[in-house]
Amino acid sequence: MSISKSDSYAAAGVDVTAGYSAVKLMKEHVARTMTAGADCDIGGFGGLFELDMTGMTRPVLVSGTDGVGTKLKLAFLLDKHDTVGIDCVAMCVNDVLCAGAKPLLFLDYIACGKLVPEKIAQIVSGVADGCVQAGAALVGGETAEMPGFYPVDEYDLAGFTVGAVDRSKLLDKSVMKAGDAIIALPSTGVHSNGFSLVRKVFNIGGENWNPYVAELGMTLGESLLTPTKIYVKPMLALMEELTVKGVAHITGGGFYENIPRCLKKGLSAKIEKSAVRTLPIFHLLQQQGGIPERDMFNTFNMGVGMTAVVAPEDADRAVATLKANGIDAYVLGELTESEEGVILC
Repeated sequence: MSISKSDSYAAAGVDVTAGYSAVKLMKEHVARTMTAGADCDIGGFGGLFELDMTGMTRPVLVSGTDGVGTKLKLAFLLDKHDTVGIDCVAMCVNDVLCAGAKPLLFLDYIACGKLVPEKIAQIVSGVADGCVQAGAALVGGETAEMPGFYPVDEYDLAGFTVGAVDRSKLLDKSVMKAGDAIIALPSTGVHSNGFSLVRKVFNIGGENWNPYVAELGMTLGESLLTPTKIYVKPMLALMEELTVKGVAHITGGGFYENIPRCLKKGLSAKIEKSAVRTLPIFHLLQQQGGIPERDMFNTFNMGVGMTAVVAPEDADRAVATLKANGIDAYVLGELTESEEGVILC
């Protein structure tokens, strides 16, 4: 079989043979993500997935797409590319989870200034890790070499997921009541939001920007590059155990923007600030940046990556179920009759 090759295209900065090498290197990572229903021959024009509708009377597909954002700047500076793929998956699958859906498949998109096969394989290894954590199959993707558009040492990374849930199991916020408990699922750190502010506060890339920080137990860069937590399997276990009335993924916009998105009209989340198990990285950000408390809670997750609303009588069981599935959950607050959205007191 002849090998596709274009000297003219290569002279313009695009080496198609590097793309073939990257595909060979990523195949083993893609294979780790295969699930029942996935039929992925990497290199084809479309990713195939057979939908198993067993137990569903009215299946609903739930889709989500997102990227990693300027957190990628940390990966460039530290030359560490095997974890940002987890962030990419997390930002998508955690979102569809908020509808009660189980992620089924994932596709990634990598655009770069110069395609280095080994670097692309490292990125995809992280995507595969995220897919394994989420139970989703990596059924395809795209790698685009775009010289002159991206710097040679930089890239962008985005993803897309599709999940499914029976219509009868879609989360229903209409059943929420004042007094319902808000359960916190801790984050692993800053996750993948607010990095434009993070980079400004810490002068990322500037002189001596990456010191060892005793409070963090690691360097600043290592802390900031910690991957976003994927909550899919623990939350699906919780949804099987009891009625979850609403779920919020705490991303950009923090508490104030995200929690109200899962609440019934006329109800607000009342949260005692002392109940929030704020991680040291956020204290450091606030102190070094002189950031007002309101802005902190309106930008970052503050140590809470996801919240779930359950009946008050189910709160203890919800916490226990999540802990049994590896999440050190705790009661964060309760719902109250109000139009404020979030009440921090």
